[in-house]
Amino acid sequence: MHIEFHGAAGGVTGSCHLLEVAGKRLLIDCGMYQGSRELEEENAEPFGFDPESIDFVLLTHAHLDHCGRLPLLVKRGFRGEIITTGATRDLAKLVMMDAAHLAEEEARRKTHKARIAGTKETVEPLYTMLDVFDALDYFGRRVDYNKPTAIAKGIRATFIDAGHILGSAFVLLHLHEGERRLKVLFSGDLGNKGRPILRDPAHPPKADVVVMESTYGNRNHKPVPPSVAELYEGILDTLDRGGNVIIPTFALERAQEILYFLREGIEQRKIPRYLPVFLDSPMAISATEIFRRHPECYDREACAIFREGNDPFALPELHFTRETAESMRLNQIHAGAVIMAGSGMCTGGRVRHHLKHNLGRPECSVIFVGYAARGTLARAIIDGAKAVRIFGKEIQVKAKIYTIGGFSAHAGQSELLEWHRHTGRPEQTFLVHGENDAITTLAEMLQPAPVAIPKLHQRYPL
Repeated sequence: MHIEFHGAAGGVTGSCHLLEVAGKRLLIDCGMYQGSRELEEENAEPFGFDPESIDFVLLTHAHLDHCGRLPLLVKRGFRGEIITTGATRDLAKLVMMDAAHLAEEEARRKTHKARIAGTKETVEPLYTMLDVFDALDYFGRRVDYNKPTAIAKGIRATFIDAGHILGSAFVLLHLHEGERRLKVLFSGDLGNKGRPILRDPAHPPKADVVVMESTYGNRNHKPVPPSVAELYEGILDTLDRGGNVIIPTFALERAQEILYFLREGIEQRKIPRYLPVFLDSPMAISATEIFRRHPECYDREACAIFREGNDPFALPELHFTRETAESMRLNQIHAGAVIMAGSGMCTGGRVRHHLKHNLGRPECSVIFVGYAARGTLARAIIDGAKAVRIFGKEIQVKAKIYTIGGFSAHAGQSELLEWHRHTGRPEQTFLVHGENDAITTLAEMLQPAPVAIPKLHQRYPL
């Protein structure tokens, strides 16, 4: 038995772990690198293993940095089975299609630029929409939470609710090879307790080996109630100043969560009932529809809202803007609107257009409600940049900037430590999916438990 780390090792994104056992080779996730331009270019590099040799992929959830390279895996020869929950399968299709669309657009833009420069170079996208449809053919069994699934002889997997996004799971593997029996637990991404819509993360079972995320291994989040209060305060303050509120929004979970809190704020008369809210993200709009199809993932409160015939995501003045022309018209609104647009890290999507038109206006506000990786536009603004470049133009940062950490979909330090305590006394814990300060702090907190911090492509015996 061996394990190899081919992503999210020494960094936050690109989750991809390879397990060799009983003559089979399994991947746990196959995600895309996100962040700086240099980091994103790593997506086209070799995986570090032969895609044709992989028998199964166990997909923990549908975020791009966990599923985003599956079409590339198939494009390069994978012919095995992808196994995940039903909700993750539905969301992963949406995420991969969006990634392909953006890759094709970027390739066309670069090709056009090259032609203008006088070269005949044709830039190829990382993968195309056709590659996504090919990858979807390899999605096989849909698993339910807490029901063991026989993957192959000597390999049994149980997906357990991680409370991170719709359909997310951590995965317990019971492995049997010769005389060796081992329980290996992959955390995927763990959710933050006390958030709406989804259940809190389940307690993990005991395990011999743990592979654990460490995104917030060096800090805890602000509690949810004061974070919601700060959201309302930011909106009201901006309305008083005569500006717009721009919320860079992750399409999965965060967009739906913010809609949920805005609906609550209106019902509790904490924000104006007829506040115009624009969800300017085709992907977030589609994701919201997928959320409505999977109430089996909801917590009791969200289920009760549905049972009463209400929609937890509905607002009196909610507008979905799918078309590009509709999005462009939003830039003619100078005051009184809340505009939620992707992407959350401001690395792409429509939010950059709204930042271009509002970031330089002191009467406006930008409210960040999620994680921003190093090297991203969002991180630069959060870190206090006086000016940023958007579409080749320098924009002064004059809008009021809010950073509200309590909305994070990731477990904070204390929750990570609590989750790990429930795993018992593992023989080995591997920490992945974290920046250096977060991962080393968490490693110190876990002492005296045996902890390893793998490097990219590093291989360990089990």
